[in-house]
Amino acid sequence: MAAAVGGHVSFEAAVASDASMLCPTMDAQQALADLTEISSQIQAAVVFDDTGKVAAATLADSARAEELAQAAGGLLAAADAVKTGESALTQLEVATGEGNVFVVRDGKTVIAATTGSKPTAGLVFYDLKSALRNVKPKPARKPAAPRRPTAAKKTATAAKKKTASSKPVRKEKPDAS
Repeated sequence: MAAAVGGHVSFEAAVASDASMLCPTMDAQQALADLTEISSQIQAAVVFDDTGKVAAATLADSARAEELAQAAGGLLAAADAVKTGESALTQLEVATGEGNVFVVRDGKTVIAATTGSKPTAGLVFYDLKSALRNVKPKPARKPAAPRRPTAAKKTATAAKKKTASSKPVRKEKPDAS
């Protein structure tokens, strides 16, 4: 919250407190906490990179979190090996008799989650993608191109001179009388 100065909120404090709303990315652990709060179907989840390094997990046991990340990475690798087409594999669901595993990849960041049997797959994928978007930093915007200097505006007298000189001169015909 912004600090009050003499009963009023200073401009700098208001800008600083509002800056967090402009950049909705959060740390991976908070994104997973939000995910498990909104999605009752998620039993366990882990965020990791393309090397398998775990950034955050809902599992208290770090060894189990690493196992889930490695298993999800292995599923992605196996699916990549058999997929057709040139586009990158971005999501994967594996169903077993005991439950399902969902994996979503965006660039080098991956989120994997386990659910019970017969989850609402579309909703789980949506929730995972939302969580992953909150984890991934936004790409830096390109700086705006410098503006070209505009030509100086003409003064009123210069504009009148040009207007006067651009009018055709009318020649009078001599009287034929």
